Amino acid sequence: MTTDTPARLLQLLSILQTPREWPGGELADRLGVSRRTVRRDIDRLRELGYPVEASKGSDGGYRLVAGKAMPPLVLDDEEAVAIAVGLRAGAGHALEGVDEASVRALAKLEQVLPARLRHRVSTLQAATTPLTSGDGASIAPETLTVMASTVAGQERLRFAYRAKDGTESRRLTEPYRLVSTGRRWYLVAYDIDRQDWRTFRVDRVRDPFATGSRFTPRELPTGSAAEYLRQSIQRRPDTDEYTYDVVIDAPAELVASRLPSWLGRPVAHPPGTADGEDGGANDGAAGGGPGSGAGRCRMRGTTSDPVEWTAVRFAMLGYEFSVREPQELADCARELSGRLARAAESGSGPSSGFTSASQGSPS
Repeated sequence: MTTDTPARLLQLLSILQTPREWPGGELADRLGVSRRTVRRDIDRLRELGYPVEASKGSDGGYRLVAGKAMPPLVLDDEEAVAIAVGLRAGAGHALEGVDEASVRALAKLEQVLPARLRHRVSTLQAATTPLTSGDGASIAPETLTVMASTVAGQERLRFAYRAKDGTESRRLTEPYRLVSTGRRWYLVAYDIDRQDWRTFRVDRVRDPFATGSRFTPRELPTGSAAEYLRQSIQRRPDTDEYTYDVVIDAPAELVASRLPSWLGRPVAHPPGTADGEDGGANDGAAGGGPGSGAGRCRMRGTTSDPVEWTAVRFAMLGYEFSVREPQELADCARELSGRLARAAESGSGPSSGFTSASQGSPS
């Protein structure tokens, strides 16, 4: 029997968070108390803001339901380890669907994990090798959690940074946001020494340290950390990533289903929208000119893939597309289309011993 009321309430809350209805008698047996005590404990949970529904009957039951706000979760050891391992695996490789909110959740979880569970999490992660695609760099989850904590707590962050050319420096920053491009994490922050906004590739950061010094967040010039990162990549010639802007003659939903989401999110390009809007200098430069505008979409994103591979990705969609930027991608698509046209012309004669897969293999 649990005689300590706070401990019993936590135990009751943990039981109720299993998604099912719990008869009052079963709860009383598990807690080693009377049904009357269970009813009083349920009332205490409701007073604390936990939405517990009761059902009528000879042995009325209780169920924790969704309320207006997210109540604190009570996790057992196995659940806490499973969540921490999953978040660490995703955060360390900037996997699809893992954004700054996930990293903040990981930071909060690891802060309260008992030492024995932190050891289990580290052991499990060290014993597994995630299968990742592309050239996304691996990052220590501890680096991300320190950064996420300083972003959330508005706390100055100090770290060592290695530029693309290998130059090492120490930076003192006011961290604003962590941004994932799909395969890489970036920190958007105000650099105190340089008195300007900067973006930092997190895989080039070493020894991040929360200074404990609080700050009032400054106003970001673009208003959006993602937009600031996009513009920063466009301006910097030393980065191996680039942004692209492509108009495709196909509905956004269809394009989204055929491309990985880390490439970008297609948005509808309304009929009648001029391709030259927003300063698009390369409109119609590759992949054929856009059609009437019905069912068109526009994709803008950031990638470090070779421009040849990006051009092939859009060509394989099977729809006309127009490259608005960068010029290198437009030139590459134009060259690719000419090369394919010449290949088609050279192979237009009678087939010489080639049998397509659809015709079956020769016997």
